[in-house]
Amino acid sequence: MKTLYMCRHAKSSWKYDVTDHRRPLKSRGKKDGKLISNHVATSLPAPKIIITSEAVRAYTTAEYFKEAWNISEENFIKNNDLYDFSGQQVMRVIKSLDNSNDCVMIVGHNHAFTSVANMLGSEYMDNVPTCGFVAIEFDVDSWKDITGGKTVQRVFPKDLK
Repeated sequence: MKTLYMCRHAKSSWKYDVTDHRRPLKSRGKKDGKLISNHVATSLPAPKIIITSEAVRAYTTAEYFKEAWNISEENFIKNNDLYDFSGQQVMRVIKSLDNSNDCVMIVGHNHAFTSVANMLGSEYMDNVPTCGFVAIEFDVDSWKDITGGKTVQRVFPKDLK
């Protein structure tokens, strides 16, 4: 059994004159990051590793989950392949995961995360919103073999407000 946690980065700010990669979270994003990560950490087991896009808004979101689950620095990984908007690179990251990690979290971007959640999960979502969290289980032994799985949890900020 393999379990994939996915979280789209929290709400980012457009008020700074920085590249897309450097955009920070806005105050709502910081609040949602704390809210969702704390909620999820009390209802689901911690992943073995968290892999995040290197974009500031995704990395900062991932840090909330790292703290909530007390994930070690060595199990908190940046991977620029998650800075993807189509989903093709995201799927390559998932399919290449080490099979010793039965539960993995990835943090990244839309439209890729909505596409991948719909492709792999059992529940259709029009949109995974900012800081939206989705957990999908797969009845396989190898990450490279995943196709369709079962969506076991989804938590969006509006669900907790």
